[in-house]
Formats: sequence, structure tokens, C-alpha cells
Amino acid sequence: MKLRWRFGLIAGLFLALFSLYPQFKMIYLRGAEWNGHYAYNDIDEVAYAAYLKALIDGRPRRNDPYTGRDDAPGHPQPESLFSIQFAGPYTIAVPARLLGISAPWAMTISGAVAAFLTALAVFWLISMLTRDPVFAMAGSLIVLAGGALFAGEGAIGEITGWSYAYPYFPGFRRYVPAMAFPAFFALVALVWRYISAGDRHATHRTERDGVLDSPVLLAVLAAAAFGFTVFSYFYVWTTAAAWLVCLALCWVAARPTGAPTDLKWMAALGVMCAGLLLPYAYLLSNRSHTMDDVQMLVLTRVPDLMRPPELISFAVIIALVLGAAFRVLSLKDRSALFAASLALTPIAVFNQQVLTGQSLQPIHYQVFIGNYVAGLAAVITAGLYWTAFDLRKSRSARVAGVLMASLAIMWGFVECHFTVRILDDVNISRDESFPVGGYLTELAKDDPEAHKKVVLHFATAEADDLPTIAPQSVLWARHQHVFAGVTWDENKERYFQQLYYEGVSPKQLGDGMKRGGDFVSMIAIFGWGRHTDRLNAAHKPLTFGEIDEEVRNYASYVENFSAQAPGVVALDYLVIPNDREPFLDNIDKWYVRDEGRNLGKYVVYRLTPR
Repeated sequence: MKLRWRFGLIAGLFLALFSLYPQFKMIYLRGAEWNGHYAYNDIDEVAYAAYLKALIDGRPRRNDPYTGRDDAPGHPQPESLFSIQFAGPYTIAVPARLLGISAPWAMTISGAVAAFLTALAVFWLISMLTRDPVFAMAGSLIVLAGGALFAGEGAIGEITGWSYAYPYFPGFRRYVPAMAFPAFFALVALVWRYISAGDRHATHRTERDGVLDSPVLLAVLAAAAFGFTVFSYFYVWTTAAAWLVCLALCWVAARPTGAPTDLKWMAALGVMCAGLLLPYAYLLSNRSHTMDDVQMLVLTRVPDLMRPPELISFAVIIALVLGAAFRVLSLKDRSALFAASLALTPIAVFNQQVLTGQSLQPIHYQVFIGNYVAGLAAVITAGLYWTAFDLRKSRSARVAGVLMASLAIMWGFVECHFTVRILDDVNISRDESFPVGGYLTELAKDDPEAHKKVVLHFATAEADDLPTIAPQSVLWARHQHVFAGVTWDENKERYFQQLYYEGVSPKQLGDGMKRGGDFVSMIAIFGWGRHTDRLNAAHKPLTFGEIDEEVRNYASYVENFSAQAPGVVALDYLVIPNDREPFLDNIDKWYVRDEGRNLGKYVVYRLTPR
């Protein structure tokens, strides 16, 4: 069948539009005052954007944009999550550097491109399975626009009243997992391209029409797609590996015609994929020990069977079994087995700990990949019924396909409306701070060591964002600990310095955490996972005793503080909001401020040690 790509292009354009919606919303809200910053979709995007800017600026793969520490002869840096997962950012950074595109614009463009290509990959797969371009268009829109819904997240929480509208289109978080998505779904489509030849596999495999019909070429392309996911995002590549295993098991169990030949090809693909994991394992062996602290690995063998993607998977399996029972489908049919392998994958990744004894933040499987795989399995299964009843030739069925696509598009805009507004205020604040980045960049123009200069920023979100728009490092930021440049103890000490300079008293620190509202301090002092049970299956709520102990540590730190003491970070710049009277006594005790530069809602001071 000749693919009608125009239907895929329609789906891709709508997905790109959804990806750009937050940016359009920010420009609309800011109007003529928009300074040119990008709107982030998730608070974690600032860390990815900061790393991306460092690469665009020509800094090495192992860099830490928050502390300014780069890998260099005599000063090697350990591997971090960012340096290991380098494929996505380099794919963006290289053309951005060549074309002179800034990190904010690179983030915006890459998100739209990734969404567009992902829609095309999903469309291609569903088209090959159903031979119905209208259904494939609708299916790709449903899978990708419904990702948050399939995870039990997003707008549905606020609409039903049981939660709040978060996150926005999780698959579009830039550049993780967005850049890995086209590769993942291309892998699935390439594998289907091979195994869909049916009984002709054994003798006439190379006689099929098309460039992509050589078994060797398909295997190489599939392995390349898998390799891109390996060096892009842990949760995507492990899901891809789990799916390949589930696919092979389905083939072994059902033994469709031509299965031995298929399994040999799968084995060859598996060997190539395993080979790509060797350099990954080497990089992982050189990781920073702080990676293990951040990842919150839990030792458990307890099954996990009630997450929304799994419930969808169970429903798909039941639909396949019922289809076979009523002779509408055959469980020896390759397309049915293919759908079953996808349905089994979320169940496998959420319960691998039964065998391995290790669970690593399963919420990421739920939100960033398992939900999309479960949704794809559901759409493909619906497509099998669609094909079995030969609905492709029905005019009313084509109308139904257009209606499904329209409903998916409508739901996409619903997700945009409810989830984007959650971050409106912080995106506005970040854009208001954009001139600060421009000024600091101007000051660093002739300074090759600018990334080693340190900025103290009194606004939390803006400090977190600063390395995306300026080359200098920061004293402390909310995402500083995810890089390899600092140990956990140093991260906490930097936070104590931040609090000291801001004039936060030990009592204020303790009261904020005890009331439960100061999650920034909880994360900075106790690590991710102690402020919420969302990330950690073995979550242990903070006790007042633990808080009191750290408050005492902070009180002792303040009492004995000296800007000249070992381990205390020397400051070069101070950024404060000018809409309130900040406490500057502790800054002025150790530094001399210049006259300052007013930049909209912020003032930037150069600091000189006393």
C-alpha cells in the first residue's frame, strides 16, 4: 500500500502546534513586553536547557552549568545523567551552534520538531498495520494527545476534581523524553516493517517493494534507533528493550508461520542492541555517586499492577482474547501478536522489580513512556477490529475516523488550556528576568572563564533558569544537585549560604518545612523524594525531629559563618528583585556592591570582597 503521508503531516502539524502552545501563551500574556524567553512546560526543563546552552557555547560533554566545573586535563569530571544521555542534546546543540540559535529558541524549535516527527513515526506504524490513512491519522493523534490521560494525569485531574492539571503533554518535555520519542516509535515501526511480511519471510523477503525491505538495512536502522534511545533517556530505552523481549516471547509462544526466521532476525537485532549497551555501561561505571542519591533506587519485590497504563494494557489483552474467542481475530496473526507485545510492555516495566528486586522511580514509566505504549497498543487493537470488519471501505467509517481525529485534537487543546496555565506566572517571571541574562552575557563577552564566575540570585525560579540565558554559574539552584559537579553535602552547604545571604533565620527555615509549604528547602536539605510520595515507592515523610536537627545545623552554620572560610563560595554578582526591600546586611558584611544596574524588575550588582 502506498502511504498517504498528507494525513500524517496533518497529525504532525497539530502535535507541533500543541508543543508550541505554551510559547504562544507566554507571548500572548506578555504582549509587547515579551523579552524573548522560551516558556517551559515542566520545571525540570531548566536543567536540560542549561546543559544544552553549555554545549552550544562549546563546553565539553561533561560540564556542570550550575557550578561552572567542566571536564579538563587534570580536573576530570564524573559522568552525570546529562553527559550519559547526550544524544538528544547534541542533536539540538550542533545545528544550533552552527546556525547561531540560542538555547531558548533551540528548546522551542526542538520540541516542535520532536512532536512532529513522533506523530509521523506513529502514523507510519499504524498505516502499515491498518492500511487506513484516516484511521492512522486519528490513531497518532489519540496516542500522543492522550498521553497524559493514559497516565491518569494532566487535565483530567482538574476536570474530575480529584487532582490538579499537571503535567502538560509529558512526552513533549524538552529534550527528555521528546527527542527520544521519534527514535522509539521509529524502532517499533521498523520492526513491524520486517515482521509484517508474513509467510513470505522464509523465501521471498527481499522481493518486497520499497527501499526499507532489506532485512540487514531494517536491522541496522532499528538498532540505530534503539541506540539513540539508549543515549537519550533511561526510561525510554529500557521500555524499548522490554518491548523487544515481550515481542520475542509472543513469537515463541504463538509460533506464527515463519517464526524461526523472524526469531533469528530478532536475535541478530538483539545482539546489535546489546552491543550498543557496552559503551553505555562504561559511561555508567564512571558516574558520579550523586547520581545514585538523586535516582532514589528502592529495593523491593512487591508487584505493581494498578497503574493506569497497566489497566489499559489489561483491557487490550482482554480485547484480543475476546476477538480470538469470537473468531474476529487470530492470536497467531502477526498484527495481533504485535499488539499483545505492546500491551505486555507496561506490565513488564512496572513489575520488573519482582525479578530484579530494584525499583527506580516507576512514575517516570507511567508518565513518560508506558502510557504512550499502552495507548498505542489500544489504538492498534482497535485498528485490528477496524480492519477485521473491513470498515476502511465504508464512507461512514471514514467520517468516524475524521471524528476521532477531531475529538483527539479537541482533547489536545483541553490539555493545553488546563495544564499550561499552571506555569503561566513562573514563565512570566522567567521572561521578566531575561534581560538579566542578556546583561550578564554582555559582561562575560571578553571573559573566557565567565562560567566560573558566581551569581547569587534571590529569586528561586529565576536562579534555576539563569544558566540557560547567561554563561555564569550560580551559588545555588533548585536543580544544581542533579549534575555531577557537587556532592550532596556541598549542595546543602551552598543552600545554607543562600539562606544566610537572604537573611532567613533558623526559625523561619524550620517553620516553612513543618507547615509543608517550603518544598524547596525540603528538597535542598533532604533530597528529592522526601517531600512527596510521587517519586519514591518507599517514601518516608519528614519528621519534625529530622527538621529540627537540620535547623540546628543551619543555626550553627550561620553563627560560625565566614565568607573567607574553606568551602564557602566566593560571589561575583548579586541579582535581587526591586519590587521589595531585600535583606542585604549579610551581603554587605562581606562584599562591597557597586551602584547596580536596573533591568526591569531586577537589579544586578557587581560584588567585590571586603
